[in-house]
Amino acid sequence: MAQDLLSRLKQGPVLCDGAMGTLLYAKGVYINKCYDELNLIQPDLIRNIHQEYLNAGAEIIETNTFGGNSIRLARHGLADKVREINVQGARLAREAADAFNFKKATSVLVAGSVGPLGIRIEPLGKTSRDEARESFREQIIALVEGGVNLLILETFGYLEELHQAFLAARDVAPQLQVVAQATIDEDGNCLDGATSETFAAKMTEWGADVIGCNCSVGPVAMLEAIERIRRVTPLPISAQPNAGIPRSIEGRNIYLCSPEYMASYARKFVNAGVSLVGGCCGTTPEHIKAMKAALRAADVKGKTAGFPVVTERKHESSLTPPPLAQRSALGKKIAMGEFATMVEIVPPKGIDFRKEIAGARYLKEAGIDAINIPDSPRASARMSNLALCILVQQQVGIETILHFTCRDRNVLSMQSELLGAFSTGIHNLICITGDPPKLGNYPDATAVFDVDAIGLVNIVRNLNSGLDIGGNPIGTGTGFIIGVGANPGIVNIDEEVRRFEYKVEAGADFAVTQPVFDIGLLENFLRRIEHCRIPVLAGIWPLVSVRNAEFMKNELRVSVPDAIIERMGRAPNAEAARAEGIQIAREMLNQVRGLVQGAQVSAPLGRYSSAIEVLEIESPASAGR
Repeated sequence: MAQDLLSRLKQGPVLCDGAMGTLLYAKGVYINKCYDELNLIQPDLIRNIHQEYLNAGAEIIETNTFGGNSIRLARHGLADKVREINVQGARLAREAADAFNFKKATSVLVAGSVGPLGIRIEPLGKTSRDEARESFREQIIALVEGGVNLLILETFGYLEELHQAFLAARDVAPQLQVVAQATIDEDGNCLDGATSETFAAKMTEWGADVIGCNCSVGPVAMLEAIERIRRVTPLPISAQPNAGIPRSIEGRNIYLCSPEYMASYARKFVNAGVSLVGGCCGTTPEHIKAMKAALRAADVKGKTAGFPVVTERKHESSLTPPPLAQRSALGKKIAMGEFATMVEIVPPKGIDFRKEIAGARYLKEAGIDAINIPDSPRASARMSNLALCILVQQQVGIETILHFTCRDRNVLSMQSELLGAFSTGIHNLICITGDPPKLGNYPDATAVFDVDAIGLVNIVRNLNSGLDIGGNPIGTGTGFIIGVGANPGIVNIDEEVRRFEYKVEAGADFAVTQPVFDIGLLENFLRRIEHCRIPVLAGIWPLVSVRNAEFMKNELRVSVPDAIIERMGRAPNAEAARAEGIQIAREMLNQVRGLVQGAQVSAPLGRYSSAIEVLEIESPASAGR
């Protein structure tokens, strides 16, 4: 049996191979192809690439299985091929290594490559830790069956996902040594905001054999991160940078770092305490050959030991957010158990916000508690709802509730915007996933969806506790009250209840439902969430026409009983239909009063007087709106 990795590392730096995808692309395989499937349909191509890296001097070759988990393979219709693809990937690398070892009397090792799932897991996504762990376990079982010597968990941007992959590795093959690698940004932080020091301390605590960084950045930024990692862990360290930051040249991403440049940094990595050196995107056998020559130099031998390690870890700290009643006037009303009222004002499509300001002033005079401002509802392009929230609070003096969606922001911009929103006086949020662009006027627009509403609630809860998305202290915490959405009328009510449980667990303070037209559905939903009940505000929508009712039912999938559609259909004219819609909304409001802690009343077509009529509040002097 080949010598194990840790024994090899004690003798001096070990060289891993370079990029697989870069070479496949260079050999004419399009990027929309499932590269992992090539193990089955073009095995000679994969075997030849392994041989190229072995001839260049690689002492470890990685299997072509980076995306070989069921979730990534499902995108190509290959979820049922996990075992076949990974076993074959390991065997191809094993065959190449064994042939090379026999011919050259060497002891090349085969590392099973395990990459991230390509989705968010809890607390930032809807996939549970157990589900993620099982997916990794399935892949690793197949890699072990194929004959790998060790595992390399690579390009992980989220520590919780890396933790689950590591636990799966220990579950399946506790005898195999594990290299755990994070991907970092130019500041040396993981994609979830965790610092290099936090990553190193966590992986040391969890029991990895080797830790390090790969991908994303070039040698310079990675060297700086490695120097930070070296100071907080006694473990062997790995470094596999990209061949620089890619540049787009005639529509293709080109990595511009030369083999000589990468070789010079291989020496610098080892002199900084790195034991395992290799390359990621953009590196080729030519890069590995140059790095091999550089590592033969006498001045890097034995440099991997004897570095000072700071064993005292800076502990994460969190603050206790203020009580709900102290975060905002709306929070106080909800905390006191009083019936809260809010009315929705949709941002304008242009820059003229005078109507919305006048409407907010009218609603304040009528005694509404807060103005609820959605974020580009139905994926339409409108004025920023954050801007309108600020304008309303500054010019009218009534609290607003900011709809904050996941659709248009990655997790870093979410944190930035939330900190900015709180600093400008916005303290009330409703965290929602958001409508996909294909529902709106710009179906070709791209969506982000880094996280869904559950992950967003976790982010806000962290900020309230004085922590960033990576769990690092940020000083004074925010004081948001956290609202979430709920849909009592959804067909798959079991899934809705499960997601509601997750939202409450994540830190939601209250919930607002979709428009209620069927009291029975609301009652059933409230019974189902009794074990995780938080204050619920019912959505109330005054219909304006039978077409509006049919649209709600058939296109927005809101549960509107046929009896209500028939009532709206009997109205002889538009004004009568509007009056009937208000009457139906009043009936709904009266029925839900004893069940919920408040109501959100919509104002279709910007008729704010309709919302006041539904609430049966005496209209202010300006009630002509």
